Amino acid sequence: MQQRPHHKFWPKRLPHAITVPATSLWHNLATSAARYPNKPALVFFGRVLSYREFAAQAERLAGALHALGVKRGDRVILDMQNCPQLVIAHFAILRANAVVVPVNPMNRAEELKHYITDPDAKVAIITGDLAGELAKASNALPREQQLDHMIVTQFTDAFDADVSGDDAPAPAWKDWLTTRHPLPELAHGKVVAWTDALAANHAPPEHVVGANDMALLPYTSGTTGLPKGCVHHHSSLMHNAVAGQMWGGSTSEAVVLAVVPMFHITGVVSMMHTAVLAAATLIIMPRWDRDVAGRLISRWKVTAWTNIPTMVIDLMASPNFASYDLSSMNYIGGGGAAMPQAVAQRLFEQYGLKYQEGYGLTETAAPSHTNPSDHPKQQCLGIPFMSTDARVVDPDTLQEMPIGESGEIIIHGPEVFQGYWKRPDATAAAFVEFEGKRFFRSGDMGRMDEEGYFFITDRLKRMINASGFKVWPAEVELLMFRHPAIQEACVISTKDAYRGESVKAVVVLRPTHKDTSEQDIIDWCRENMAVYKIPRKVQFVDALPKSGSGKVMWRLLQEDEAAAGK
Repeated sequence: MQQRPHHKFWPKRLPHAITVPATSLWHNLATSAARYPNKPALVFFGRVLSYREFAAQAERLAGALHALGVKRGDRVILDMQNCPQLVIAHFAILRANAVVVPVNPMNRAEELKHYITDPDAKVAIITGDLAGELAKASNALPREQQLDHMIVTQFTDAFDADVSGDDAPAPAWKDWLTTRHPLPELAHGKVVAWTDALAANHAPPEHVVGANDMALLPYTSGTTGLPKGCVHHHSSLMHNAVAGQMWGGSTSEAVVLAVVPMFHITGVVSMMHTAVLAAATLIIMPRWDRDVAGRLISRWKVTAWTNIPTMVIDLMASPNFASYDLSSMNYIGGGGAAMPQAVAQRLFEQYGLKYQEGYGLTETAAPSHTNPSDHPKQQCLGIPFMSTDARVVDPDTLQEMPIGESGEIIIHGPEVFQGYWKRPDATAAAFVEFEGKRFFRSGDMGRMDEEGYFFITDRLKRMINASGFKVWPAEVELLMFRHPAIQEACVISTKDAYRGESVKAVVVLRPTHKDTSEQDIIDWCRENMAVYKIPRKVQFVDALPKSGSGKVMWRLLQEDEAAAGK
């Protein structure tokens, strides 16, 4: 690989590029289970599942999928908050030669329809608290697009409801986690309980997929229309799992706090697959709670924590923070938003921990850039990851920009996705040839300093970053247009002291619905879209500003909002 400025700061123990195993991701679990059968793999509120049992359950579930008719390359929906069943199901789908379609558990029925119809999914694996919403989405579709099968698990299939002490869940979670939900009905399909699916003990099919088969179809939104599926082969995820293990120095003795959502590309690759490859232990949290996190880090001697900065800020603000023991940790890092310098400094002064920021997209299987542990920079994306070439170019001319000048970040490497599912037009627009290689256009504006470190300067794409969750205004607008009172809507970002940014909707009401209130709109949004997409503010206007061609001038509204927030 050609020498670049950042190689001067490259960890001396590591190569610049790696050779990726030619096997499927399933082999990583099978190997870890063979080598460390009795080692704790998944820990959930005190219940410990060994690598042997983890692999065995994944095999049995793969057999159940095979018995339901799942074949090589079929897409299977996986819709859950973090729990052992999510990890088991993820590997079971891979073991069955199929493709995981990870779905955000915050999505509501109106949003879920797209995740059934676009990937042509016929089977879903889901937790009981969400199953009714997915069944509602499926049943509202034309017969030929509906789900045929759902496998439904309850959280208490994986832990004891009466667990106490440091392993106990947050009190606010008790009803949510311990309620056993009745199985919903599919209009023309069958629903089976997780426990029954495993108890059937069906034999899995022969495992025949390899590095060049599709493994994952995560969805990412964009500037227009509905979310697009990103085609990832086993090889692209394998690269970042192997590179992540090497970069972080992860071993079988690592204990990982698994709180980043494992429907998100960072949770899937940088946390779950990296940990299973290393035969590390995952301490699983279903959602964020600062005091549960503090107790689990102390109780299980957590060594590694991938997160978003707001989690660290929240934990350190807990009145109980001084009672938690973080001394076991040797890695802390993440992305999605910049870590405030004062918080990073406090982490270093109290625990000797250097917060390692990174950068990546769904299209790049999480990290395309990361900071070297012995030479990190704050509020910085880092340097291009292993085997990766990244440049800053003029978005119009595609000429490389001089050091320090802003342009679009483009990325080439084995972790880059194959393209957008069923969208050859979007795929063609997302790639460019540069110096004879195929580079992905990130849509993010950035600059590179003289040492080869990358920094974000602006967004080329229209996007809102709310606590690390990407909100795409076009998608929210499409949903809002279904409200009977809304004639027009434009979604922009508004400053938020805690989340960084939040969603604001500028709305024109229909003449027949002028009595609609801001709260009416927000309440409707809460019923029809994921919670992080819901507008925190609604502003009513008589008309939206438009260009001569009739397009809504959202930048003008955004600039007015920014000026008002100063």
